[in-house]
Amino acid sequence: MSLVLRSAALFVVAAVLEIGGAWLVWQGVREHRGWLWAAGGVLALGAYGFVATFQPDAHFGRVLAAYGGVFVAGSLLWGVVADGYRPDRWDVTGALICLAGMAVIMWAPRSGG
Repeated sequence: MSLVLRSAALFVVAAVLEIGGAWLVWQGVREHRGWLWAAGGVLALGAYGFVATFQPDAHFGRVLAAYGGVFVAGSLLWGVVADGYRPDRWDVTGALICLAGMAVIMWAPRSGG
């Protein structure tokens, strides 16, 4: 169970860095807040690249595929918190499906392979 909690925490950190970094670049460029915002985003995106290496699972493809589900749900949540976005029931349903897929990919019981 501690490996699952560690993995989940790493997914949360990865989501904050990647989604936050992309949001900072968006704010810097698209919302004309300046290049310092964009530079902060680039640094956060770079840091995100390292977080996956700390996942307990050694398979890059599995980790990044599973993270996709976290990214979908995290992006919607980020929009709610940072931009006042209000997801509809289909957004929420889709995010829950993605999170269920992430859990299956990452934490399903496996034997030997």
